[in-house]
Amino acid sequence: MATAPSSGARRVDRPPPILPMGVRAVPRMTVLGIEAGWYAHVAPRHPQGRLDGMEITPTTSAPLETGADTIVVGLVEGEGVPHDLEGGELGALLAAGEAKTTRNHLAVTHAAGARWILVGLGARDGLTAERARVAAAKVVGRAKELGTSSLCWEIPHHVGDDVVAGLVEGTVMSLYRFTAFKSSDDGGGSIGRLVFSDHHDRGQAVAAAAVVARAVNAARDLQNTPANHMTPSLLAERARTLSTEVGGLVVEVEGREEIVGRGMGAFGAVAQGSYEDPKLIVLRYADPDATGPRLGLVGKAVTFDTGGISLKPAGKMHEMKFDMSGGAAVIEAMGAIASLRLPIDVIAVVGATENMPSGRSMKPGDVVTAMNGTTIEINNTDAEGRLVLADCLAHAVAQGAERIIDLATLTGAIVSALGSTYIGLMSNDDDWASTVGAAADRAGELAWRLPLHQEYADLIKGQYADIVNAVENRKAGSITAAEFLRRFVGDVPWAHLDIAGTAWNTGRAYAPKGGNGVGVRLLVELARAHAAQD
Repeated sequence: MATAPSSGARRVDRPPPILPMGVRAVPRMTVLGIEAGWYAHVAPRHPQGRLDGMEITPTTSAPLETGADTIVVGLVEGEGVPHDLEGGELGALLAAGEAKTTRNHLAVTHAAGARWILVGLGARDGLTAERARVAAAKVVGRAKELGTSSLCWEIPHHVGDDVVAGLVEGTVMSLYRFTAFKSSDDGGGSIGRLVFSDHHDRGQAVAAAAVVARAVNAARDLQNTPANHMTPSLLAERARTLSTEVGGLVVEVEGREEIVGRGMGAFGAVAQGSYEDPKLIVLRYADPDATGPRLGLVGKAVTFDTGGISLKPAGKMHEMKFDMSGGAAVIEAMGAIASLRLPIDVIAVVGATENMPSGRSMKPGDVVTAMNGTTIEINNTDAEGRLVLADCLAHAVAQGAERIIDLATLTGAIVSALGSTYIGLMSNDDDWASTVGAAADRAGELAWRLPLHQEYADLIKGQYADIVNAVENRKAGSITAAEFLRRFVGDVPWAHLDIAGTAWNTGRAYAPKGGNGVGVRLLVELARAHAAQD
């Protein structure tokens, strides 16, 4: 008998599995407000902290009046200490060379009943939102070592709201830790209260940045949760939970029968090898003041990718739980967009499935028909993501999307080309590509555009079907994958983001090891830009 769902959790009922004699079936743990399914030998665990209980407060009070035990002061080159104490303790630290304006240099002192961390921010003309994120991350690392429980940033003088957002995002994202499956929380102390102090009212900027940072951390939760606890059904349930938490967000979920019924033969082919039910997850948000073109967000969510019959090597296969990172980013970005009440009409389509080998899996040589009528020869079952995306893109077009962007951990080739620094960007429209690239720059999630060309498109022409799903000679793997996707958007301006190199373990200062929620900030920035153009 299953235990009762925890308070506020949704329950997805299914019968207990048939297990070997002596093995006990117990319910899966609660993840992101969802308690569902069964799994052998899984005991209840501590919920992972997405910092939902953290108090994040903007104030116009002086830092010493906030009651924070640790106060952070940023030092800009050539400008000294903004507000020194009566005794000049902070200025003396700078004069002695212990504190410096050199980027990310840290110095610590105690004065006036508080702990002070002085951090170098470099030259003012280079003080960007990304530099602020990194500086905030460095501060968090030191503050945790010192046992800080409440931290107040004194916002540097004369900075824009983008830098304020960078400080908030860098702090909140750096505090993220995934402890859901730990028997005990051995990660050190936790900062439970953040304050951002400025003479000017920064309330709106702080609140908006907190929404985005929490969405990033929520996407990380989805990424980091192992595949036996983050099935397509549970990912869909997360989307449903969001719709109950955020006003105006509407969610529709369809399963295998509906997917096949829609003629989604490519998506359905990937899903047929798994006993887990695939899910077509559609989220909609239409602000009453929206007047511009409908934006479409599309995400690949292969919750575990073995490669199918074209089986992957065993080494690092465990990382293939991250193959749903694009879908995670799209779902949580939609939650943030709706929470921010952006004046925009946006639809998101996420295809969630496993890619598993079995007696009913798709096979190399199979031919399938996608939703838009294109026939596809399967010559590599490990090139499954583009099959899922093909039908999801066609569905977004059918649902009236007039500008489309998709996110997917699609190719290993993009890792070879760009490493973990840049997202691969490919597009059929120069103006839309420029808009997406600019949003990526503002978000600090850099994107580098790669070309599309007829000669690349010719490489995916099929012998037995219209196109093949993988190029056998492995030439231009990321670009030919994008050329494949291009066949499913028609004339709609579209951009493809290959996040295979940037979705996890990037080593960024504010991205702990594991999933990093890449794409959430970019999509929110894109939505803001799209709304502003209307």
